[in-house]
Amino acid sequence: METGYVVVMVTAPTEEEAASIGRTVVEEGLAACCNIVPRVRSIYTWQDKVCDEGEVLCLMKTRKALFSRLKDRIVELHSYDVPEVISLDIEGGHRDYLSWIDDVTRG
Repeated sequence: METGYVVVMVTAPTEEEAASIGRTVVEEGLAACCNIVPRVRSIYTWQDKVCDEGEVLCLMKTRKALFSRLKDRIVELHSYDVPEVISLDIEGGHRDYLSWIDDVTRG
């Protein structure tokens, strides 16, 4: 069952920044919720150097139609020059949960 919903993955340098971004986008109705997963380890290349750093992962749930606005808002709020903002389609889900996403998001 295809749906009109997405999970949006965002990494942040600290739990405080992740919580600030998450709270803002939930309060603004761009995301239904933001789960914050502390202490992830990220290994990546940035400016020709391989980096190995601790980060915080945010998992946000929203309607697919709101992704563009949510992405723009995250980029605006984020401290990174190039923040990770990745959308993954939700292909199925508990109907009541998906209805709740509809109820609490705006736009």
